[in-house]
Amino acid sequence: MKTFEIAVIPGDGIGQEVVPAALQVLQAVMDVHGGLKLKFTNFPWNCDYYMEHGKMMPDDGIQTLSGFDAVFLGAVGDPSRVPDHVSLWGLLIKIRREFEQVINIRPAKYFQGLSSPLRNHNNFDFIVVRENSEGEYSEIGGRIHKGEDELAIQNAVFSRKGTERAMRYAFELAQKRRGHVTSATKSNGIVHSMPFWDDVFKDVSADYPQIKTSAIHIDALAAFFVTRPQIFDVIAASNLFGDILTDLGGAIMGSIGIAPAANINLNGKYPSMFEPVHGSAPDITGKGIANPLGQVWTAKMMLDHLGEHEIADKLLAAMEQVTASGCKTPDIGGTATTREVTDAICRTLKAVTV
Repeated sequence: MKTFEIAVIPGDGIGQEVVPAALQVLQAVMDVHGGLKLKFTNFPWNCDYYMEHGKMMPDDGIQTLSGFDAVFLGAVGDPSRVPDHVSLWGLLIKIRREFEQVINIRPAKYFQGLSSPLRNHNNFDFIVVRENSEGEYSEIGGRIHKGEDELAIQNAVFSRKGTERAMRYAFELAQKRRGHVTSATKSNGIVHSMPFWDDVFKDVSADYPQIKTSAIHIDALAAFFVTRPQIFDVIAASNLFGDILTDLGGAIMGSIGIAPAANINLNGKYPSMFEPVHGSAPDITGKGIANPLGQVWTAKMMLDHLGEHEIADKLLAAMEQVTASGCKTPDIGGTATTREVTDAICRTLKAVTV
C-alpha cells in the first residue's frame, strides 16, 4: 500500500480552521477506504511567520516541499499586517511558479440544499481550466516618474506553449465529461494577445474533432454564467479571465466558501498544490463559522489527482448529502458551525454510496 506524503500549510485566517476540518474528513476517508494511506506534515508558514522572520517561508522552503506528493494549502493573507502582494508572492504564487504549476482547475456545480442566487440554476456543472503561469499575471513591466507624470506598464505575456497546454488540458478533460470546450476570449478589444489566443484555440480544436467548441467574449461569458450556466462544460481561460470567472462561479453556487481549486504540475517534476478559492476571510476568523466545504472539496480534487477517484466521488456525494440535509454554515443560509458540518460529512461518508 502506497503512502502519499502530503505537505499541509494551513496559512492565515480561516485556513487555520478549515484545514484541520478537512484533515479530519480525510482521516474519515482513510477509515472508509482501507487501501488509502495519507501522511500529513504541517508547516507554519504564514503572515505570523513573516512578522517574525521577514519572509513567508524559509529560504529552503521550496526544496523542502519538493519531496512531497502534494501540497494542501488553506489560505494566505493578513492585509492588516502584511500587504497582499507580499504575502501572496512570498508563498502562494512562489509555490505555483517554482513548482511549474501551469494549470489551475476550478469546478462549480449546483449543490442540493444550497440556495443559489440564480432564479434558474438548471443543475449547472462546469470546470474552468485557467492558464496559471503567464498571461496577464506576468511580472514584466514597471513604474517610472512621480506625480502627474507617473506611468505604470504591465505587460501580458502569452506563449504558444503555455496557451496550448492549457487548452489541451481542457480538451482532454472535456473528453471525460460532456464533450464541450468554451474559449474565454476578448479578441474584439484586446488586439494582440486575444487574437493569438483564438488562433491557438482553433489549432488545438483541430486535434479533437469529436469535441464541440465555442468562443465567447469574456463580458458576454460572465453574463451567461448568470443567465444560463448550464450550457457550459469546460471553459478554457487565460490567467486573469479564469481568476475572475471562477469567483463568479463560486458566487452562483451560493458562496465563494464552497469553491475549490487545484494547481497542477504537468511534467511530474514537482508536486501539485490544492487550495480553496475563498482566501483567509479575516472578518470571520475565530468565530467557528467558516465554511469547510471549499477545503473539503479541494481535498476531493487532491484525491482525484492521486488516482483515488472512487473514494473522491464518494466524498463529494457525502458533502452534497450534508448540504441537502440542511446542515450548513451561515454563509450559505444555515446555522451550523464549522465543526458541526465537518462531523456531519464524516458521519455521512461512512454510509454514502456512489
